[in-house]
Amino acid sequence: MRKPLVVALCALALAGAGATPAVAAAPSPTGADTTTGTAPATPLTDLVNDTVGAVADTLSGLTGPKAGAVNFAGTVSLSNCSGSVVRMPDSAASDPALVLTNGHCLESGFPAPGQVLTDRASSRTFGLLNASGAKVATLRANRLVYATMTDTDAAIYRLSSTYAQIKSAYGIDPLTLSGTRPAAGTAISVVSGYWKRIYNCSVDGFAYRLKEGDWTWKDSVRYTSACDTIGGTSGSPVVDDATGKVVAVNNTGNEDGGRCTVNNPCEVDENGGVTVRQGINYAQQTYPFTACFTTGNRLDLSASGCTVPKP
Repeated sequence: MRKPLVVALCALALAGAGATPAVAAAPSPTGADTTTGTAPATPLTDLVNDTVGAVADTLSGLTGPKAGAVNFAGTVSLSNCSGSVVRMPDSAASDPALVLTNGHCLESGFPAPGQVLTDRASSRTFGLLNASGAKVATLRANRLVYATMTDTDAAIYRLSSTYAQIKSAYGIDPLTLSGTRPAAGTAISVVSGYWKRIYNCSVDGFAYRLKEGDWTWKDSVRYTSACDTIGGTSGSPVVDDATGKVVAVNNTGNEDGGRCTVNNPCEVDENGGVTVRQGINYAQQTYPFTACFTTGNRLDLSASGCTVPKP
């Protein structure tokens, strides 16, 4: 989990020095208890977000690699994280639009282990980006549809605008959630609306369990080392380069080589063996959500095939 405020302060110094953000070392898998480095974001005001956004614009020109077919269209910046406007495979243009980010990016703070939030009032705002990463609009939520940090790390907001209204006003389509599990070796892009930066790498594999502090996530996507994501990238969509669909939501990485602590998640296998991979980052798969939304983008946790945690 990431704290973009800390990163922003570092970025100010780095921008003045003309340097790029530091990244962690390459991974070194371990056995049952061998050590071989990101903390949850704290909500910020829109004013701070705008200030940090200016720094991000500067840094993106210095450090932001550009993907080929993948761009920023449909991604959003939050006060403390990244996110994206998303649709389910069967969503209609007339449906209220949804925004996907991390559960640890909630304006109300982190959900406790085992806690699932649904159907809460929200007036959160999101900066909508176009293909080049320029902010073209401020979108506003009217509900927090779903959020948890149990088994996964995800939050889904409902906007006051429909997909058709966003398309008509700004010419931007939503990103589509893939309905299938990604495969190891898949070429992916992690697209951060907060930093206006695209990271390119591949799915290295999957963590049976990923444990960070009090939270545990299941079947997490592990990146190859090229996706050296930093604070503020939490909630970024992970896009399959071949299909353009979202397969995961970026959420954490092991900064310091610590074992299963906040900022230092560890992998736990089926037999309880622990592996620490310093400098390696992770995401949570999103295909399970596609079975949980019905006509009109309504959340139905009782729907057949819906396996996400329930209240």
